Amino acid sequence: MAVNNSVDSAGWLAKQIETDDPDLLRSMVKTMAEVLMSAEADSLCGAAYGERSGERTNSRNGYRARAWDTRAGTVELAIPKLRQGSYFPSWLLERRRRAEQALISVVATSYLLGVSTRRVDKLVEQLGITGISKSQVSAKVLDEQVEAFRTRALDGGPYAFVWLDALTQKVREGGRIVNVHALVATAVNANGQREILGLDITSREDGAGWLAFLRGLVARGLSGVQMVISDAHSGLVEAIGATLPGASWQRCRTHYLRNLLTTVPKSAQPWVATLVRTIFDQPTAEQVRAQHAWVIDALAGKYPAAADHLDQAREDLLAFAQFPREIWKQIWSNNPQERLNKEIRRRTDVVGIFPDRAAIIRLVGAVLAEQTDEWTEARRYMGLDVLAKARLRVIPGDTPGQEHLPETLTA
Repeated sequence: MAVNNSVDSAGWLAKQIETDDPDLLRSMVKTMAEVLMSAEADSLCGAAYGERSGERTNSRNGYRARAWDTRAGTVELAIPKLRQGSYFPSWLLERRRRAEQALISVVATSYLLGVSTRRVDKLVEQLGITGISKSQVSAKVLDEQVEAFRTRALDGGPYAFVWLDALTQKVREGGRIVNVHALVATAVNANGQREILGLDITSREDGAGWLAFLRGLVARGLSGVQMVISDAHSGLVEAIGATLPGASWQRCRTHYLRNLLTTVPKSAQPWVATLVRTIFDQPTAEQVRAQHAWVIDALAGKYPAAADHLDQAREDLLAFAQFPREIWKQIWSNNPQERLNKEIRRRTDVVGIFPDRAAIIRLVGAVLAEQTDEWTEARRYMGLDVLAKARLRVIPGDTPGQEHLPETLTA
């Protein structure tokens, strides 16, 4: 995408008049906004576009498209990208606009479907909305955007690491309030940036739901997965083995520790938790496994049930140690996904009970689409050199230079 970084106002206007452009005002708005953004990006780089300078601290890296609604109509802006860090013209554009529109739409739909007027008024008050118009009730545009996001081709692979999680939401169905589950997949793409792969709603968080969800991701282009990180959801491990051959599974260490502590008395839980955490403080894969064995021996005498529990979880809990030490903290738990879940719940808690499943997809999908946009602007989540090392790992005892892949899960 090419953009003029400087403009000869007289020459530009003469050219527009010659071409008899019917959208002259929109072209003027677009050109002025892009010139201002380019000037700001140059200032952040410490040098003008294309200029060689010893004072340069950063450089440009192309553009990304963003629709901007103005009184002159919708303008397709080209926003500059930087090689290091990110650039966003907060003085010009609003972040998370789709998510806020989706939230308003869900509240309005609740009103139309007969949800308590008192409850809707309370939601409206929390949002700071003075009134809801028919145009706000219409969610056609939002639904089209979310559907395009959910069904897009996954062409940013290979996706080496994938995080999976599910959030429970309440919805009205058949005159009753029931729980449904929003399945969310996040990954690191080939460029080292985080990307939300998909969203689906299922009645039950079981093997069938995860299997259908993962099959859909594979059909859209998910490939190259080396590890999946998640909690021990029912049927999830079997679904991973059936759809992602060659991928290993890392059981979230945070969720696992909560499960383990239920096997010991409450008074012993702080000591056991401290003991287990020492496993993850080790500097090498060999020492991680050695410490895991030592902790099992330490627990066996007084808490044999906890020792057995930890022993059975050995391979699932220590799968992260197959990969470079630099990314252990990022792949040994589902904490990155939990931070995303907090952002989702911040919006869904305002609604409480959704009028239908489409409303859940509309709101959660809009939040996820906006989050993916922000990650695109942010710095890499994993360095390209680390990703390259993760794809080619040499385990002690292997032939030098031999590629070693994680143990394949069996269905």
